Amino acid sequence: MDIKQELSILTRSAVDVISIEELEKKLIESQKKNRPLRVKAGFDPTAPDIHLGHTVLIEKLRQFQEFGHEVYFLVGDFTGMIGDPSGRSETRRPLSKEEVLANAETYKKQIFKILDPRKTKIVFNSSWMEKMTATELIKLCSHYTVARMLERDDFQKRFSTGKSISIHEFIYPLIQGYDSVVLNADVEIGGTDQIFNLLVGRELQRDFHQEPQVVITMPLLEGLDGVQKMSKSLNNYIGITESPKEMFGKIMSISDELMFRYYELLSTLDPKEIEKIKEGVKEGRLHPKDIKKKLAIEIISRFHSPSEAIQAAEEFERVFKYKEEPEEIEEIDIYLSQKKIWLPKLLQLVGLTQSSSEAKRIIQQGGVRVNRQRVSSLEMELSTGNTYLLQVGKRRFKRVHLLQK
Repeated sequence: MDIKQELSILTRSAVDVISIEELEKKLIESQKKNRPLRVKAGFDPTAPDIHLGHTVLIEKLRQFQEFGHEVYFLVGDFTGMIGDPSGRSETRRPLSKEEVLANAETYKKQIFKILDPRKTKIVFNSSWMEKMTATELIKLCSHYTVARMLERDDFQKRFSTGKSISIHEFIYPLIQGYDSVVLNADVEIGGTDQIFNLLVGRELQRDFHQEPQVVITMPLLEGLDGVQKMSKSLNNYIGITESPKEMFGKIMSISDELMFRYYELLSTLDPKEIEKIKEGVKEGRLHPKDIKKKLAIEIISRFHSPSEAIQAAEEFERVFKYKEEPEEIEEIDIYLSQKKIWLPKLLQLVGLTQSSSEAKRIIQQGGVRVNRQRVSSLEMELSTGNTYLLQVGKRRFKRVHLLQK
């Protein structure tokens, strides 16, 4: 494949490429010298699960690997203890060393569902940052001014509204930029919310007499709500280690409009093919549900297997189209000292809701069924000596045996 084709694929779906001329030059030199580019992406292990939003960026890393380049998957175990201020309206809670390392181990197990382990180097920025002396850190801070830091939107908004900005938050972009210096990165990839931090890396590399890295930013994938970016903290995410059935149900729940956003950022289909599908739906030749089903099967096949994806699709049809029960429903024995239990409390106890107040809210919305019957009363109690099929929403089932102690 020639350089123009490689460049076209590597910049597909990207929001920013700074600069495309520099990237083309680096690709040409890489071919001439038979030296793979060093492509860096940093991940602060603030949550232990990788979701589809993360994979937009990780898939771009995989594309670089397919062209023979080397990926540096940087786990920000040091910066994770600071907390990335990007897009934050307030100071992020710093994580403990133990939390960061536990989350980092989970990341390491998950990324090879996408990346080629032979072309991936996992590095931790604590390995050089913890060796840095106070004198060296002060020298690093001298490379940037407070005025430049306040140019970034999130700091500017917080400063203008009187919200506090901690000094350690100013250090975060410098450390992320210094990571690029240590790794001598040719390319760094991040979300659009990372543009300031990535550009700091370019400037620091110049200061340290290195050729500046090319910056590529990828779009932020909206979560299931179609509004906020996908995030575990907002509970609008689809985790890549979730069961095929859970993933299928979540993908099928997204809006028709959001479906095409997911096609553009998550599908391996050619953009021209996606446009044909859009036209087919618009003209009524294709049904949105069928198109969404194909997307779900493609995504689940990637992270599980094609056979499991098909099984998940069949299960979805059985439960939602034909109103049948899932083939496998978890059964739980609950022993009670009393003869009855309040339904909202039981839903919390078996893990169908996080709290009894959440259970009450879902009952009021008509989202709870007991033995297939919709529940309307918040005062409902269930008696021992009986078995109940509990259902919350469309996808969550438990069969509960209430037993007397």
